[in-house]
Amino acid sequence: EVKDFIKESPFTIIAYSLILWTIVCQLLISVFKYSVFKFIIIVGTFGLALAFAGNDLVNFIGVPIAAYQAFEIWAAPGQTVGATEFMMSGLEEENLPAPFIFLALAGVIMVYTLWTSKKAKSVIETEQNLSRQGEGNEKYNANTLSRNIVRGFMYLGNIISFILPKSLQKKLDAQFVQPEYTGKRDEQPMFDMVRASVNLIVASILISIGTSMKLPLSTTYVTFMVAMGTSFADRAWDRESAVYRVAGVFNVIGGWFVTALAAFLSSAIIAYILFIGEVFAFFAFMIIVAIFFYRSNQIHKKKVKEEEEIKSLRKEDIVTLKEMITESSSQISKVLRKTSALYSNVVDNLGLQDLAKLKENKKSLKKLEKEIDELKSNVFYFIKNLDENSVEASKFYILILGYLQDMVQSIDFITSSSHSHVNNNHKKLKFNQIRDLKTVDTQLQELFGRLEESFTTEDFSKLDEILRDKKVFLDTVSELITKQIARIRTTETSPKNSKLYFALLLETNDLIKSIMNLLELFKEFNQQNKK
Repeated sequence: EVKDFIKESPFTIIAYSLILWTIVCQLLISVFKYSVFKFIIIVGTFGLALAFAGNDLVNFIGVPIAAYQAFEIWAAPGQTVGATEFMMSGLEEENLPAPFIFLALAGVIMVYTLWTSKKAKSVIETEQNLSRQGEGNEKYNANTLSRNIVRGFMYLGNIISFILPKSLQKKLDAQFVQPEYTGKRDEQPMFDMVRASVNLIVASILISIGTSMKLPLSTTYVTFMVAMGTSFADRAWDRESAVYRVAGVFNVIGGWFVTALAAFLSSAIIAYILFIGEVFAFFAFMIIVAIFFYRSNQIHKKKVKEEEEIKSLRKEDIVTLKEMITESSSQISKVLRKTSALYSNVVDNLGLQDLAKLKENKKSLKKLEKEIDELKSNVFYFIKNLDENSVEASKFYILILGYLQDMVQSIDFITSSSHSHVNNNHKKLKFNQIRDLKTVDTQLQELFGRLEESFTTEDFSKLDEILRDKKVFLDTVSELITKQIARIRTTETSPKNSKLYFALLLETNDLIKSIMNLLELFKEFNQQNKK
């Protein structure tokens, strides 16, 4: 009777529920002074979990349970029809419940996976990053489509602003004023409880309605689009972030469509191979799936590790001058170590014409560039957190980052030029040229080693000695340029080789100058700080 009543009177139940919960929420606010949004978020969380279970749990175990029950019906006593002629009409019965033990085990597996899976957390982080209220590091790059969409909406917004009265605009703007957050940026809530309540309740309602109507829907897609819609309505996407967020939404949606098409095609191919290869194809696919799972987990672990390294660069708790010097020394030491390794590897791999290793060098360079970009992105928050007595030091920190970026740009050009030369199958550099580059590399490795030791231990007493050697390093590069000029006039026959060789030496010259400029700045600042 209860089931029949629920099935026949949904609107009556909704109407009475609306009245009841309105009274309950008003009592919580007026009498108990309790934030009703906390209550709604708790209810919405359980509601969304129930909606997910009602949809995803069925998708997760529906096919294997149908196969199991079809086997049970076929294997029942008195059944004489062969397996290939047996019809599945028995599965059409309405009172054919799924075994409870299977439902319970599937639920336990889903809960355990959601609780422990780092991939599941990555999916949630993607949604949160695209819908967050505040500023931060954008995961997706802007593209032409996102720029044009944002530009079009800006023009539309200007037209609407011109039409609407100023008084009405002020009233509307007052509804979107965000409370100022004074804590650490990483601990800042992605959005307020109003939006959290709307996200949970609307998503759970849509999923439940779709499931009850037996519509083929994606719970992740519904939840994601609800979050994107509320973030757009809540003015979370402003001119500072809109192009990146819109690009992110299109990337995610496009990825789902590509995945759906790939799954459709691959399932057809796999089904055909299983039909032809039977049990042998099955075991072969099990091995392939295991390999894919292993590789996928390894790639994801590597990606998570890289993201953690990037997060470690976000130092927002630096407030004193001493902390700033320590942090600067640490970052300089890291960049010197990675630049040193890159330069040496590129010279070695260029001499060996090892294209695969040069590609790896380019990947390492991208990571280094990303780290420098992260440091520059954090300058705004870094300056805001400095105490009044250390504000002047912010200029020093900005200049340090500028010199570090100059160093990375030099090693970027050296790496890219070497990779392009080998990738285009140009002639190998001559033995004398590689030998001369190794001479420079040896000197630079010694320089980098001394500098890394100084900045790691924060012992700057040897900076004067290193700065006095500046002329030695620059003279070495100058002599090699002169030698190459002489080679061109006598024995050199390859314009491409000469172009690459000169480019490497000139960028090495710029790299040395950037390092020396950084040392002079650090030495000067350190002396002033002691006074």
